[in-house]
Amino acid sequence: MNGKKIVARNRKAKFEYELHDTFEAGLELVGSEIKSIRAGQVSIAEAYVRTNGRQAWLVGAHIAPYDQASVFNHEPERERRLLLHKREIKELWDAVRLKGMTIIPTILYLSNGLAKVEIALAKGKRQYDKRQSIKQRDMSRDIDRALDHRGGRKDD
Repeated sequence: MNGKKIVARNRKAKFEYELHDTFEAGLELVGSEIKSIRAGQVSIAEAYVRTNGRQAWLVGAHIAPYDQASVFNHEPERERRLLLHKREIKELWDAVRLKGMTIIPTILYLSNGLAKVEIALAKGKRQYDKRQSIKQRDMSRDIDRALDHRGGRKDD
């Protein structure tokens, strides 16, 4: 990625959900939060996005308190407003309301000094879909191992 530094990834997202459309959103932060993000002290594994049709919030993201902020520190798991265009918020709202989809953050990154989050419309996978994903992943890993072994990499 050019000019982008990935700070946090939601690694469970592709396994737990079928991802559809993605959006880039800015985050409304306080000073100590951006410093913690730059230090990489953030987790979006349990986070999701809530919207009411006019605004969207990132809920459940953990941004660790910044040690040097002392008294002026932030609450680690507060709701943070997402900065999106009105039409994007409406599209998200309609997908949640009408199609029963969920909005989850997939990547949190810094772009030219600004914190951005990539969010995706997602539909939860069923148990058999998850088993299929595991089977697919194991098969591709076995194929890669077989090709590496055959390709002349001998540990003799």
